[in-house]
Amino acid sequence: GKTLDTAAIQKAIEACAAAGGGQVRFPPGAYLSGTVYLRSKVTLYLDAGATLIGTADLAQYRQFSPPAGTFEARLGAWHRALILGESVEEVAIAGPGRIDGNKVFDPRGEERMRGPHTILMGLSSGITLRDFTVEDSANYAVMLMECSRVDVAGVTFTGCWDGVHFRGWPDRPCRDVRITGCRFFTGDDSIAGRYWENVLIAGCVINSSCNGIRVIGPAAHLVIHDCLLWTLP
Repeated sequence: GKTLDTAAIQKAIEACAAAGGGQVRFPPGAYLSGTVYLRSKVTLYLDAGATLIGTADLAQYRQFSPPAGTFEARLGAWHRALILGESVEEVAIAGPGRIDGNKVFDPRGEERMRGPHTILMGLSSGITLRDFTVEDSANYAVMLMECSRVDVAGVTFTGCWDGVHFRGWPDRPCRDVRITGCRFFTGDDSIAGRYWENVLIAGCVINSSCNGIRVIGPAAHLVIHDCLLWTLP
């Protein structure tokens, strides 16, 4: 948890991908890291007692580049993330462990304080996020940008800004997304986005100091059921 492990983690991911895919396993312990790139057909598995921690060194983070001509393409470093997947397929993050965004502070970031997102997937499909905890995300815990076939199940979000955030574009929405059995305790929107299609939100506990579920822009075939939404006075 004190020595930067980015290079070692990335080396394991690349070796796993080169072998045709599989699982990169984090045994119990603390792993300090900057941006790691997730590759197709690779699962990051966090054992109980394992914590992936975002470094406070902003120079260690890389960013996703949205398609040219989109509004988001102008936002530059706003797309930094601890775990970054770009144009990947059949990837997963799973296990009972934790990902700690470490409340990384950026005086030049959003609202002059927010740092990198924790997980950002762009232009990707076949994404599974299951059973782990995201805590103290420096910005959004999970950002999905024009992604499809996404399953978020049993994930707990604590102390984050947004929990799960969608960004699609006209005629290029995020689609076929399931968010089930998750628990959200967020400082901003728990679930939010624009241009999303065929989305199910079910069986979740949603506690937000802003919006529980926020439809910022167009949403088609959105189903929300059996969720508990609550706030403290």
